[in-house]
Amino acid sequence: MGAQLRIYRRRIRSVKATKKITRAMELISASRIVKAQQRVSASTPYANELTRAVSAVATFSNTDHPLTSTSENPKRAAVLIITADRGMAGAYSSAAIKEGDGLINGLKERGLEVNVFLVGRKAINYYKFRNRKITNSWSGFSDNPTYADAKAVSDDLIASFLRDAQIDLTGVDELHVVYTEFRSMISQLPFSKRMLPLEVVESDGPAPQGLLPMYEFEPNASEVLNALLPRYIESRVYNAMLQSAASEHAARRRAMKSATDNADELIKSFTRLANAARQAEITQEISEIVGGADALSSASAGSE
Repeated sequence: MGAQLRIYRRRIRSVKATKKITRAMELISASRIVKAQQRVSASTPYANELTRAVSAVATFSNTDHPLTSTSENPKRAAVLIITADRGMAGAYSSAAIKEGDGLINGLKERGLEVNVFLVGRKAINYYKFRNRKITNSWSGFSDNPTYADAKAVSDDLIASFLRDAQIDLTGVDELHVVYTEFRSMISQLPFSKRMLPLEVVESDGPAPQGLLPMYEFEPNASEVLNALLPRYIESRVYNAMLQSAASEHAARRRAMKSATDNADELIKSFTRLANAARQAEITQEISEIVGGADALSSASAGSE
């Protein structure tokens, strides 16, 4: 019984040590998610307004520009998948990877080759373990991305998009991004979107009524689109990274809270088992003492 009691006490100490770690990670994620939410809220209006501006130029001009012109015979697409650098965030990274796999399979069914760009060690390790081809990858900033990080990723994507996909293996006709959209503290969903050629005009309000305003472009629409192209991609990639960072913190806080609650239940369970083992040990010792006393009494009575 003594050995069993020592085992239970050792397990209780181990679970308590793990609980301290999960509790600390839960508090860290809870403190960081507020700032991450604020950064998402600050960047989203700019990204949406820039998308509307690009859409306006594309709608009210007849210029043929890569930003809005769809290739008649697309050959290759680029897919950017954003995941976490660290684990202990539940199914956050695996859900984004699964969404990316679904998008890639859909593009391949259309007959397109796919160049994969990855952000986050989880996606990088996933692809390397399965010997999948990676065009380029970045890591080390998934939980706190900066605009410089987004620009480094965007520059590579834009360079690939501007190359001729028909003659250059690194050139692509479409740009897609897969990230986790932050909706609330308890809801974060993987989301895929085509960034180029532009296909969606984002608007949170009702559709405009009546005549649409007329636009004039100086010096011309093509120059305006050339200036807006890098800013549009950078803003969309940066917003996707911020959404994913907020989602990562929320997923990690939820996973660590669940782990802490499970640790409490394990501690209670092991404590009950340890108490039962200790009670059994005490009962056995009492039985042995009583039995010994009875044996001595019987021996004394026999000698008389």
